[in-house]
Amino acid sequence: MTRRTSRRPKARRISPLAVARFIAVTAIAMGLASCAIAPSSRYPMKSDVKPHAGVASAHRLPIHGVDISKWQGKVDWAAMRQAGTKFAFIKATEGGDHVDNRFLENWWGAKNAGVPRGAYHFVYWCRPAHEQAAWFKKNVPQDPEALPPVLDVEWNGESVNCPRKVPREQALAMIDTLLKEMQAHTGKRPIIYTDITFHKEILEGEFTDYPFWIRSTAAEPHERYNQRRWTFWQFTTTGRVPGVSGDVDRNTFYGTENQWRMFVQSACDPRDHERLRPSGVCRDMDPVQTASIDE
Repeated sequence: MTRRTSRRPKARRISPLAVARFIAVTAIAMGLASCAIAPSSRYPMKSDVKPHAGVASAHRLPIHGVDISKWQGKVDWAAMRQAGTKFAFIKATEGGDHVDNRFLENWWGAKNAGVPRGAYHFVYWCRPAHEQAAWFKKNVPQDPEALPPVLDVEWNGESVNCPRKVPREQALAMIDTLLKEMQAHTGKRPIIYTDITFHKEILEGEFTDYPFWIRSTAAEPHERYNQRRWTFWQFTTTGRVPGVSGDVDRNTFYGTENQWRMFVQSACDPRDHERLRPSGVCRDMDPVQTASIDE
């Protein structure tokens, strides 16, 4: 049996140089760790029920938002803003006779909470474009502080009344009419939202002067959209966001925080500002609030 001693071992003296080295190494390690988690910490209260590895890069972008319709139910806009939501696109109208029954509630709720928002119109291919434009104008308030409006163009094969596709030239003509009328109503160049199939069949190579919001929930946008530059990317339909019960679409903006400020102030993609500003499409930006387009 080993005998225990009551004597305490002498304390080891640590030199000041060793202490300094320890502090330096710890600081470096903490710095590297913060860099590693920074992308996800930008949006810490958001999640995805069914995350897909193919869209992982979306989570590393700094500006995130949602799109909302009646299907999300009652939205707590204050909670959504507090969670870090930078923008919201809100369904307003569909075809020539349908208004989302939570549109105005969401429209003013988002504004009161300080969440930048834009209204979107879902195209119904069996209704003349000028009738749909008139319906949008009738139901969407003119708000100079709103984001540009969105034209949602996709096939709707599940529609009971109008599941058919229309010829390409007809679809392009309808889109052109709606874009011009929406711009006349809001004073801002609309954003075009679309999915992979509709883009391939109708939109490839078209409307290059417009910002695009594209859907791609299983792959990087460039893998699904041929030569299409995007401004917004819908990367999941199974997101979870404080303020909404259940699934919600999550989206990201292509650029930096400064480029986002430029977009909000000018109502234009910053990459197009110099080219389009002379035509009156883009508003002037405050040079104090925005820096270089590359920052």
